[in-house]
Amino acid sequence: MAKRLDPSWVVLDSIENEQHDRCVDVFLRPDGSFGFEAFRRDAEDAGAWTPVSYFSGLRHATRAATLEEAARRIAWLGQVLRPEA
Repeated sequence: MAKRLDPSWVVLDSIENEQHDRCVDVFLRPDGSFGFEAFRRDAEDAGAWTPVSYFSGLRHATRAATLEEAARRIAWLGQVLRPEA
């Protein structure tokens, strides 16, 4: 599991951009709240996913609300989730 994600959190979605160098993980915490974190992967990091934001501290009541907030905050994700936009 990537840094900045607690091992007790269950990753439900891991969405990558077309270049496969950016990723957003949506996760469920043991308390029932949802969250997300954004990552990048660069050759100089040996392909490891590195967190690029501090979104994992945000809490949402539903998976849908989490995805909506992630798409609002991360431009490329909004294009992936709503390609007609």
